[in-house]
Amino acid sequence: MRQFLVVGHDAPTEPSFSLDDIAGGAGRLDVLCRCVNSAFFLSHDLREDVRVHLVLSDEYTVSFDGADLRRLNPDERSTAALIRGALEEKQEAIGHQPVETSPGVSLYRTGFADTFERVSRDATVVQLHENGAALPAVEPPVDPLFVLSDHHDFADAETELLRDEADQRVRVGPERLHADHTITVAHNYLDTEGYTRY
Repeated sequence: MRQFLVVGHDAPTEPSFSLDDIAGGAGRLDVLCRCVNSAFFLSHDLREDVRVHLVLSDEYTVSFDGADLRRLNPDERSTAALIRGALEEKQEAIGHQPVETSPGVSLYRTGFADTFERVSRDATVVQLHENGAALPAVEPPVDPLFVLSDHHDFADAETELLRDEADQRVRVGPERLHADHTITVAHNYLDTEGYTRY
């Protein structure tokens, strides 16, 4: 199982945002939507062995499970609609019990620390960071959980938690990439078993 935990620092926690302005009026929700699409889509197929967890402003987490996922299309607007649909049902999420808002999409009333604790069990935690070790120098992890941030750096509390809990800290290349592009590179690295199988 491959997992991606993406922190959205400015992401909306109310479903009132417009699907026509997810880059400006929805706290750069477009970044998170592109991460979801990069994590799941192949050419004419969907990765079923992937889970994505989007932390929205440290209040809610929307989780996508590729094994059950339906109604995901390769455009940011439809992905944003799934997130908005999840937020519309947030009152149904009680404590740490999620509400499934669409097949393969669930909303949790948890922020970064609690979500990290939930999804990192039995996973190799890999922090994707520009100051990490070069990806080709790292053995491909088993059951990886890649943790990355949106267009902001990790907050201090997030940095401290990852410093204590991450098994690996890696960078995917010499240049800073968008979060969604980083996910694509990480997939390719795993698909090729560390760039050794094509």
